[in-house]
Amino acid sequence: MRKALFPAVITLITLTVLVGTSGCGSGATQASPLRFGGPKSGAALHATPPGKRSLVQWPTRPISFEEESRVGGAGENTPIGVTTLHGPKSGFTGKVWVWAPPEYYEKRNAHKGFPVMEALPGAYGFPVNYWIGSDLKLEENLAQWSKNGSSLPFIVVMPVLNPNDKQYYDGSDIPGQPKIGTWLSQDVPDLVRQNFRTLKTRDAWAIMGSSSGGFAALKNVLQHPDTFKVAIPNGPDIVPDSPLWNGHAEAERENNPEVLARRLIARGGPPVYLAFQDGSQEHTVLPKVRKFISQYGHGPVHTRLQIVPDGTHSAETYVQGLGEGTMRWVSALMQGPTA
Repeated sequence: MRKALFPAVITLITLTVLVGTSGCGSGATQASPLRFGGPKSGAALHATPPGKRSLVQWPTRPISFEEESRVGGAGENTPIGVTTLHGPKSGFTGKVWVWAPPEYYEKRNAHKGFPVMEALPGAYGFPVNYWIGSDLKLEENLAQWSKNGSSLPFIVVMPVLNPNDKQYYDGSDIPGQPKIGTWLSQDVPDLVRQNFRTLKTRDAWAIMGSSSGGFAALKNVLQHPDTFKVAIPNGPDIVPDSPLWNGHAEAERENNPEVLARRLIARGGPPVYLAFQDGSQEHTVLPKVRKFISQYGHGPVHTRLQIVPDGTHSAETYVQGLGEGTMRWVSALMQGPTA
């Protein structure tokens, strides 16, 4: 199925103006530099006290991000930062946006690591990631859900999904093409570990995506269960469908969620958790999701389906579903902030 453009994507591409020139992964100073290693008080990075065992992964190579915008409401005016990352493992260069929840800056949490959600857009996901948009209010909602106890306070990282707006790359390393699979599964998580207080466990890593990004989320948690414990595939495709796979049948098979799920089941894990979301009006996508759950939702592959009443194939629908139960289910499975 060809992944449809969301109205939010068109709006953002039309209205969003990227602020200035973003930083490069080498740590160049920005006009409005942001550092996420410590609390607002400017406390220095800390090492784990001698003799204490800790899950905290302290930032290793912090860089400066440029401020893109601020998150209002429950987000308490926290910043979204942006940088241009040259992925050392993939060789791909692209924009990455990051956000930390209000709890991350509190002095009482200055020695705690936080869980991470990698959030992928739908459609081409280039040159912006629409989850940074104030219209969708993903970050503001996550902050509110954290305050009312229905979600953990996640660090959110939002990379571009594709290298251009001409083709879909299925969040994969297609032979002869930019290594988007390595970019999403290794370079982007490494950037977060280098700049934020995270946790040394897969229990603190989730990946979410919509439509084409939903396929990438589904594929990556099955392909890299040692990195991600949870995926939130929103209205996803189930099998690869990029035309760039032509002539590369074996590589395509190695990036097929159905194949990956069978292999994970056959070897007995590690367990992964797939929190599917679909609108009730997604008449093409929903039957395919139900079929995948029926065939592969057993053993180490745990599944849940959130159906949003009157929902469509849209980011707005999926944000609604997050608040109607998905984030509570996901958060119960994951490690919260801890020292």
